[in-house]
Amino acid sequence: MYDNNNIFAKIIDGKIPCKKIYEDKDVLFFEDINPVSKIHILGIPKVKCVDFSDFISGYHKDVVANFFQKADEVIEKLGIKENGYRIISNSGVDGGQEVPHFHIHILGGEKIGAKIR
Repeated sequence: MYDNNNIFAKIIDGKIPCKKIYEDKDVLFFEDINPVSKIHILGIPKVKCVDFSDFISGYHKDVVANFFQKADEVIEKLGIKENGYRIISNSGVDGGQEVPHFHIHILGGEKIGAKIR
């Protein structure tokens, strides 16, 4: 069940500030406050979804496609498309998910190696 008081819901509502990279009515991309690489961006859809499966199964394919298309645009904007990047989405307790709102981590700007979070 979705928790309306999770930190990402509060960021979407403007109750908690963030360093925005890109935002529109459907998505928000912002800098992670605890980066694990030179570039570490979080991407969140502005719909109520707990994890990847909830997002994929609970929303129309156009909403899902738009989120990932915007992620690709952010990657282009960051200038990391050519040299490479990593996209991570953690799901559930065993998957290391800390915030119960579907999100992706975009890591880049350096050789990532074995860093996983």
